[in-house]
Amino acid sequence: MRLGVLDVGSNTVHLLVVDAHPGARPLPAYSHKAELRLAELLDARGAISEAGVERLVATVQEALQVAEDKGVESVLPFATSAVREATNGEDVLRRIAAETEVELQVLSGEDEARLTFLAARRWLGWSAGRLLVLDIGGGSLEIAYGLDEDPDAAVSLPLGAGRLTAGDLPGDPPEAEDVRTLRRRVRAEIAKVVSEFTRYGTPDRVVGTSKTFRQLARIAGAARSAEGLYVQRELTRKKLEEWVPRLAAMSAQERGTLPGVSEGRSRQLLAGALVAEAAMDLFGVETLEICPWALREGVILRRLDHLP
Repeated sequence: MRLGVLDVGSNTVHLLVVDAHPGARPLPAYSHKAELRLAELLDARGAISEAGVERLVATVQEALQVAEDKGVESVLPFATSAVREATNGEDVLRRIAAETEVELQVLSGEDEARLTFLAARRWLGWSAGRLLVLDIGGGSLEIAYGLDEDPDAAVSLPLGAGRLTAGDLPGDPPEAEDVRTLRRRVRAEIAKVVSEFTRYGTPDRVVGTSKTFRQLARIAGAARSAEGLYVQRELTRKKLEEWVPRLAAMSAQERGTLPGVSEGRSRQLLAGALVAEAAMDLFGVETLEICPWALREGVILRRLDHLP
């Protein structure tokens, strides 16, 4: 069957169209994205602004039209931290339902971590052993660890690259003191949960998913996306530590000229790098692998698991 996954995230609204059936690998057929950066459209009360809501409704309507044009039989719509944590999130959901007839399922942070872990497990297989999976989104950082398809531990922290950029790094380039302050806060937040994972032992493989990790790996020398999904891509802590001060000294425009960095994500890259560096350091990770599957694939796989 042809499925459409409508992901209303903190950075983008992304419709992924796949051809899938139980027992088979989902095959991507079409991808439609719109960058809204909802995490940066919150007002002083933590609510999505009226302009942001209007843009979101219009974008969902556009994605539904694309899904219809591409012959999608069923759409799986979900929202993550930007809508989940907005003070007017319930009102936004009701308005989207009224104007588009789409009822977004709001995933909890733990759900995000567990579904992303499922996707990484299916991609890497059972031979990968114990996995530690890190995912940096626009609004949150997800961490999951386990040996099976359902992780033994899964947490979500409010350390997304978009959220931190909007709230903690106002300058372009940011002030050095702002970078130091954010670095300390990120490390303190991650340090609070490290023991929840380390008590299970050392992971056999450490995996990074999400656009942020892919971009960081690319500027550190990993293969281009054009070389295909099956090329091994890695990010080392040593390379990342070399890049963090360089990114801090650059403007968003300068970061946008780096290989693999999109203009829309360039401003967030420094905050994402600080989170990635902190996570790798505090968990004692020297090298992590980049996994091309993440939350959207996890949603598809879970749906396929429950088909008759």
